[in-house]
Amino acid sequence: MKFQGEINMKIRTLVATFAMFGGAALAAEKQLDIGVSDALTGGAAVYGLPQANAVKMAAEEINASGGIKVGSDNYMLNVIAYDDKANPTEASNSVRKLIDRDGVKFILGFCCSGATGAVASFIANEDAVMLVGNAAERSITTREIANLTRTRPPADYTGAAAGTFVAQKGHKKVAVLGALDIGFYASYVDAFEKELNKAGGAIITRESFGLKDRDMSPQLTKIREMQPDAILVVGYVEPAAFIYRQSVELGLDVARYGFTSGSEEQFLRVATSDQMEGVWDLRPTELTLLSASDNGIAYHKNYSDKYGIAPSPSSPYAYDQTYALKDAIEAAGTVEDTSAVAAALRQLSVPDEVVMQYLPVDGKMFDVNGQAYTSNGAFQWQKGNWVFVQDLPSDASAYSAFLSTID
Repeated sequence: MKFQGEINMKIRTLVATFAMFGGAALAAEKQLDIGVSDALTGGAAVYGLPQANAVKMAAEEINASGGIKVGSDNYMLNVIAYDDKANPTEASNSVRKLIDRDGVKFILGFCCSGATGAVASFIANEDAVMLVGNAAERSITTREIANLTRTRPPADYTGAAAGTFVAQKGHKKVAVLGALDIGFYASYVDAFEKELNKAGGAIITRESFGLKDRDMSPQLTKIREMQPDAILVVGYVEPAAFIYRQSVELGLDVARYGFTSGSEEQFLRVATSDQMEGVWDLRPTELTLLSASDNGIAYHKNYSDKYGIAPSPSSPYAYDQTYALKDAIEAAGTVEDTSAVAAALRQLSVPDEVVMQYLPVDGKMFDVNGQAYTSNGAFQWQKGNWVFVQDLPSDASAYSAFLSTID
């Protein structure tokens, strides 16, 4: 029976007796519930479900290594996951359920900005720590929320780097086709445009699509008539894949750039590899098998073996936040004092186990805003695979200073 207000760690006294220094000692193994709120169904599940899977996989690895060590106790992680459908109301309800009913103090996941922003609006008043993954809206980490951190960098941090890259390619007339009613996609394009303009280029049109749209031929026909020398596609994987397929079908023979973060398998459900050939994805330096670190290669294999499908490129944001939480709890020496754990996260070095390529600020994984930064990269589709081609300019310290000035 649960008592209201108690910490729901469901302490299991799986007591192990062992000999130590000639005497007997007891080591108590306890259970710590952690929560996941993410899009497990619907269009955003291409991002949310892999994040939830990544948290579960990291938790199993941590448990297999002895759990989280706090004093003389070892805490085994138990993951409670709820489907927020990338909907702000559903996300708020999921988190309220995790906190109020399940007694969870540490909540991970959060792939989409609208749902994440809704939770961020009240989490500061809760006895909980919120760790945000793939959600990329800048305002999430401009609210001075002490108990919130995020592993993915904001979209405009990457958009500026992308604009510089496209300008260096010599493009002067860029047409944008994107889910521009979603704030973080619009902010990516705004930052992209600012850097493109500096080099004498311009965005000649901004065409929109809905996340459920699949026929983008009217927008692409209009763009073709404007004779751009490049297009920029920003949006979820499936509609972006339709755009790339239909651009070939309509004979739009220009350079194609995107901001989508989808895996090969996800794109190939819609477009052929030939239709994808040459497409660029300008995004944080996320997981691709051909350019992965040793940690990334191991993550890709373990995830694929466990779930029977390749991980999405952005899923390690959630995997990494799980290891960051482990290190922060151990550094704070408590699973009860969430303020101490939140403070420990802000002082944390990048954990050895992470997959993404983080750029520390002042030697720490998270800056004073609770924001982590990865490098940015230019990936190109080549013969059926996303291939890392080069780093994009990424000044984490400068962006961190800029972020700190925003109300």
